[in-house]
Amino acid sequence: MSEAQGSRANSGTSTVWQIVGRLIGAAVVLAITAFFTPGFTINSIWTLAIAAIVLTIIDYLVVKFTGLHASPFGKGFVGFALAAITLYVTQFFVAGYSISWIAAIIGALIYGVVDYFIPGNQSM
Repeated sequence: MSEAQGSRANSGTSTVWQIVGRLIGAAVVLAITAFFTPGFTINSIWTLAIAAIVLTIIDYLVVKFTGLHASPFGKGFVGFALAAITLYVTQFFVAGYSISWIAAIIGALIYGVVDYFIPGNQSM
């Protein structure tokens, strides 16, 4: 295998690990957020995993179509509002995940604080 093919193979593998790492990071941040947010419940570990996937997909689509990141830090009020809306909308796609509007607002704040302190590359 040539050096160029080897670097392409490693690049593909690292991309998969980046996606897996991002999903695990999103699940951890989401679990901590749900734990500390009143009115926000996630029924099982599988619900948590699916919700992390759905949140990642929604965030990807928002970034792709608007260029805005749903992150409470770094994008000001728009990022905070997008994070709250994303947390709220996810309940319509995931069974066992429920959140009220007030909890979504509180959850966006907690999500932003926890996400800020957990290290990792947020760009994909």
